[in-house]
Amino acid sequence: MYGKAIELYLENGTADGLVTAELYNWNGKAIKIPRTEVSDCNRDDIKGVGVYFLICKEKDGADSVYIGEAEDVHKRLLDHLYGYEKGSEEYYWVTAVVFIGQSLNKALIRYLEYRLVEITKECGRSRCLTKNTFKNTVITEAQKASMEEFIDNVRILMNTLGYKILERVPQATDETVYLFCKNKSGALAKGFVSAGGFTVLKGSIISNKIVNSFKQFTNYYNLRISLIEDGTIKDNVFTKDYEFSAPSAASCVVLGAPSNGRDEWKTEENKKLKEL
Repeated sequence: MYGKAIELYLENGTADGLVTAELYNWNGKAIKIPRTEVSDCNRDDIKGVGVYFLICKEKDGADSVYIGEAEDVHKRLLDHLYGYEKGSEEYYWVTAVVFIGQSLNKALIRYLEYRLVEITKECGRSRCLTKNTFKNTVITEAQKASMEEFIDNVRILMNTLGYKILERVPQATDETVYLFCKNKSGALAKGFVSAGGFTVLKGSIISNKIVNSFKQFTNYYNLRISLIEDGTIKDNVFTKDYEFSAPSAASCVVLGAPSNGRDEWKTEENKKLKEL
């Protein structure tokens, strides 16, 4: 892997407004635009052919995303705004991240949409709200290779802009120190500290009950519920590796109780995380 040079441009001088991100020596571009600025945006680049992510938040606090494609992305974003106002769209998004490219056409953006939805579901970091994609889009072998490289750049820029939607859950290495979290209610989980927080491994078991006070910790309580609802946890067992934002987030979900992850996660030698 080589280093990457990325140019960020803040249109109104703040990161909360419209931001463009470009990789050196790539003809694509990312445009992050708040929902509140879409209607009045007159930039020509956002009217190009491309794919887009609508960053949403579910009622239970879970992250979700809608991924789409359009030959005029700006017009499509306006359609989404109008659809929500009319009640034909239930989800509410706060930010759109658009990716355009000079060589893109309808067939290519359909392929990109399909692959980005597929990768998002595989990564499992956000609920994907996109229901239908064109799985069997016909493109040449060379075009497919070019679009896979485009996706690699989309992944880099999305992460740079603060969205880990396309980032796969970290994997353990030979140097990984495993930690365990358990209680008398059946919890027995295994995980490790990772770049984004704390990763709990597939097969880990959560407690079979929660304490009443846990419901007051709304974010973690809702997270536990959402992980059960989306299948990440089934029959009290993690069905796949999952990265939490912090050790305490992981321990709270596992134990079904308020907890400090730095105390609850321990090595096989019973050494606490905070001692490492």
